[in-house]
Amino acid sequence: MRVIRTLGVSILAAASAVQAASKWGFEDATLTVQGKGTGVGGGVKEQLSPTSPLTSYAVTLTSADTLKIILTTIDGKTGKKPHQAFLTLREPATGLEESFPFSIKDNGKGKVEVTQKDLPHQLLTSSKPLEASLVLASFGASTPYESHVFDLAVAQDNSAPAAVPSAPERYVSKPEINHIFNAEPKSPPKIISLFFLLAVLFTLPALFGLWVGLGGNFDHAGKAFSESPVSHSLFLGSVLSMEGVFFLYYWSWNLFQTLPVALVIGLVAFVSGSRALTEVQERRLAGER
Repeated sequence: MRVIRTLGVSILAAASAVQAASKWGFEDATLTVQGKGTGVGGGVKEQLSPTSPLTSYAVTLTSADTLKIILTTIDGKTGKKPHQAFLTLREPATGLEESFPFSIKDNGKGKVEVTQKDLPHQLLTSSKPLEASLVLASFGASTPYESHVFDLAVAQDNSAPAAVPSAPERYVSKPEINHIFNAEPKSPPKIISLFFLLAVLFTLPALFGLWVGLGGNFDHAGKAFSESPVSHSLFLGSVLSMEGVFFLYYWSWNLFQTLPVALVIGLVAFVSGSRALTEVQERRLAGER
């Protein structure tokens, strides 16, 4: 019986030790409130305890202050990074709360900073001190930690305008929207078009003279049309038709009217032109120049 009793006591002690080692908590926690221009050692500095909250007074946060908490999170007695670590501020009258995540390293050392700009309107205008709690939790069997650690009084700056949020948007009928579309593109001025037309017309005789100078002649025109009248006629007609399509596009057609016609004429020019070139190649191979 004594052996069984001793064994039972040992098992209970071991279970208690395991249970004690599987709770989240924190240590070496320091709370500071420091404003701009405050020197070293200025402002408020308090030590936080996971078991006894700071209730002797409410820490004051003005519009120029920054509240900072530095701590080490522990799982049992080992510094460790939890999956979730928050500083939660709760308005006691309404129960509204806002959470601020800690930035924590793998060894458990972390910090969080809060200013009045980070607080929502409901907490910023609270007439009572806010309840500040720490929340530490993670995956696994370790017991989460959530406890009230201090009170925070938000001091209003009477000289600054009240931070009142804009009213939420209501889904109601809106005023009619009148769309204004750009005017349709117009042709360039006639004087510019006439200038380029004359430039092309004066260039054609120069090109024709160059062609004649390189040995071009019309002596084989009759034979070419007699040997392959369809291909030569279609090719020449497709070239002239494409010029007509360009003129209509300039004058009145739009792009959707131009592209289908240009595609058909281009296909005819490709097929007839290849047949016409075959006939020309046969005359060249026969020694006719």
